[in-house]
Amino acid sequence: MDRETVTKWCIDKPGAWEDYPFGPEPLVVKVASKMFALVGGGEPVHQSLKCDPETALMLRHEFEAVKPGYHLNKTHWNTVVLDGTVPEKDVRWMIDHSYALVAKSLPKRERESLTDRIPNVREE
Repeated sequence: MDRETVTKWCIDKPGAWEDYPFGPEPLVVKVASKMFALVGGGEPVHQSLKCDPETALMLRHEFEAVKPGYHLNKTHWNTVVLDGTVPEKDVRWMIDHSYALVAKSLPKRERESLTDRIPNVREE
């Protein structure tokens, strides 16, 4: 997956929006007021995503391209190197998982403002 594809997958989520709080890089994608994805520039693209701790460890063991979150809480964040070794369906699942975790943790008023249902956190 390339930067444009992962960015579109993130931005298409209900209530998601782009922010650049650190300058021109990285792109930070938020749902309401909280960040759920960071998309770095360069090649290959690096994307950081929130993850529940047990799943984060499992993904790191399964994929060499999944590392502890770069400059983030390494228990709750993974950085995925988008070098083609992680299947697209798995990258999309990781984005959906990150979005769901963050959206479900929003204050009630922000959570209720989302127009679509929040995706299930469990694997399908």
